[in-house]
Amino acid sequence: MSAPIPFLKGHGTENDFVIVPDPDGLLDLGPAQVARLCDRRAGIGGDGLLRVVRSAKDPAAVELADRAEWFMDYRNADGSIAEMCGNGVRVFARYLVSAGLAEPGGFTIATRAGLRAVTVAERGDVTVDMGRAVLPGPDDVRVTVGGRSWPARNVNMGNPHAVAFVADLAEAGNLYEAPGVTPAGAYPDGVNVEFVVDRGERHVAMRVHERGSGETRSCGTGTCAVAVAAARRDGLDPAVTGEPVGYTVDVPGGRLQLREYPDGRIEMTGPAVLVASGTIDPQWLAG
Repeated sequence: MSAPIPFLKGHGTENDFVIVPDPDGLLDLGPAQVARLCDRRAGIGGDGLLRVVRSAKDPAAVELADRAEWFMDYRNADGSIAEMCGNGVRVFARYLVSAGLAEPGGFTIATRAGLRAVTVAERGDVTVDMGRAVLPGPDDVRVTVGGRSWPARNVNMGNPHAVAFVADLAEAGNLYEAPGVTPAGAYPDGVNVEFVVDRGERHVAMRVHERGSGETRSCGTGTCAVAVAAARRDGLDPAVTGEPVGYTVDVPGGRLQLREYPDGRIEMTGPAVLVASGTIDPQWLAG
C-alpha cells in the first residue's frame, strides 16, 4: 500500500492508543508493524493499537456481524493480540461517534471477548457493559516482586488478571518487568497483575502491569477485576444479596466507577478522549 494511512490518538484515563480506521479490513498489520506504531520514541506511541473494522470484514468477528457492525481488533504494544481492553472499548466507542459511524446513545461493539454494549453521550464519560467476571482456580496464586510475595485473586474478565492487595503501591516496584506469578501453569498465556490499596469505603487505588505492554496508567478490565476482588474480600456479592455493588477505583491516570449487578454484569464508566489525528507513511511502517 502506497497511500498514507490515516490514524488517530486517544486515551482513557491515560491508557493511550493508536487508532487505525480500516473499515473494509484491507490493512495487514502484523506484530512488527503494530510494535512500530506503538513505539514511544520512534513511532506514534501507545499502550496498544485499536484497528476499527466492520465485523463482517474480519474473520475474527464475522459471526458477530449481525449483532455488532464494528469490531475492535485490539493489539498490545508489543504487537501481540489481546482478547479485551476496557479503556480501549471506551475510546473505540468515542471514535465511532466522533466519526459519524455510530449515533450517540447505546450500541454494541464486537471484541475477541464477545459483545460489549456501550452508552456514549455526545460529550462526557462513556459507560461499557464489561460482561461478567469469572473467578476460576487455582486458589493459591501468588505474585512476587523483588523478593516479596503476596496472595492474589484470580479473576477473568475475558482476559486474565491476578489481583494482589498490598499495604503500599510502592511495594510493586517499577513494574518494568512482569511480576513473578505462581503456580507456573496458572496463566499459560500470561496475565495482567494488579496491586491494590484501600483509600476508603468501597474506594481503592491500583497499579498494573499489563502483559505485552508493561506498567500502564490505567487498565479498564483490571479495574473491573479489582472491584470484584475487593467486593469479595469485603464479603459483598450482588448475586447473593440481590443488591448492586459500586466501587471507585483510582488509577495513575484518573478515576473509574465500577458497578456490579446481581446478574453478574459489571458496568465501567469513565472518560474517553481523542487528542490527535494524522497520517502514517506506509514506507516507514513497512520498515
